[in-house]
Amino acid sequence: MNGPLHGIKIVEISAAGPVALFGWMMADYGATVIRIDRPAHVAGRKDSVHVDNRAVLELDLKDPDHVDRVLDLVAQADVLVEGFRPGVMERMGLGPDTCLARNPKLVYARCTGWGQHGPLAADPGHDINYLALTGALAAIGTPEAPVVPLNIGADYGGGTMPLAIGVLSAIIAAQRSGRGQVIDAAMIDGSGVIVSMVYELYNRGLWHNERAVNFLDGAAPYYGVYRCSDGKFVAVGALEMKFRKALSILVDVPELGEPASSLPENWPALRRAVAERFATAPRDTWIERAADTEACCSPVLDITEAPHHPHNVARGNFVQGPEGYMPAPAPRFSATPVKRVEPPALDATLAAFAADGTAH
Repeated sequence: MNGPLHGIKIVEISAAGPVALFGWMMADYGATVIRIDRPAHVAGRKDSVHVDNRAVLELDLKDPDHVDRVLDLVAQADVLVEGFRPGVMERMGLGPDTCLARNPKLVYARCTGWGQHGPLAADPGHDINYLALTGALAAIGTPEAPVVPLNIGADYGGGTMPLAIGVLSAIIAAQRSGRGQVIDAAMIDGSGVIVSMVYELYNRGLWHNERAVNFLDGAAPYYGVYRCSDGKFVAVGALEMKFRKALSILVDVPELGEPASSLPENWPALRRAVAERFATAPRDTWIERAADTEACCSPVLDITEAPHHPHNVARGNFVQGPEGYMPAPAPRFSATPVKRVEPPALDATLAAFAADGTAH
């Protein structure tokens, strides 16, 4: 059975991070994706992560003949996606004006850190830099300093996800209007959207502009991470009072289940009391005790443990491949299921592009 994006043709100009994950997801959803990458002998090739499920066409985009081959693919495509700094595609002869002239229905998606304009548009950067300018990084960590939250916030949450929503929205618009458009998917923009809840709470007087003093940043005793006697951790998220009462029973700290536990001035003492209790038994013992209690208590699993958790196993959340486990595609579709796909042969992908018609 074909995936929900069957028939969509995407030209992916190879790039690391958000663009690679986007191409990976679109291929799993059933789109025909061809990844344009430098030949193996050319410096800068993007053989890294999220590149293993679509065909690769090796082209040197400094060669005009190779640029013409990309334009031939663009003429048959629904989407082109790229992640170069502003101006690079134009200098290679593959800018949006050129590509839309070849295919007026094309969705031309650009995913960069700083966006296509602004004082920093041409500067280098990575996830942590984009988070730093949105207020998100300053809000995460201890009172002493922010923490580095991997590169999942701006790169993938602020980059790939808005990029995917934007591309799919533009495809629908092109189907209705017959006109393509350019998408400026900047990681700094998407990161701002992700942290918008904090801004809204702050504007209402419900959030303090300090770390580790708010109900969702580790200060509240009912929402945080605790070390157990074996050095492993549990995560508790008992925000609502009925769940907080269940947690209070689990750890035998009755005051945690009282309305006064919502008052920030009571949090330090309650947090110490809860921490002392969790430190008395191993993580998995606490998880056994928490079963069916609605205490919102979960084990903090590492990447070797997560694939084997019964819930993940039951839902098929991880797929085992020759190199180990990988997360399965998400979300799930009832009529057009998605699955982790193997890379098709390059000839088959090129033939799909050569077939008449696009999804528009």
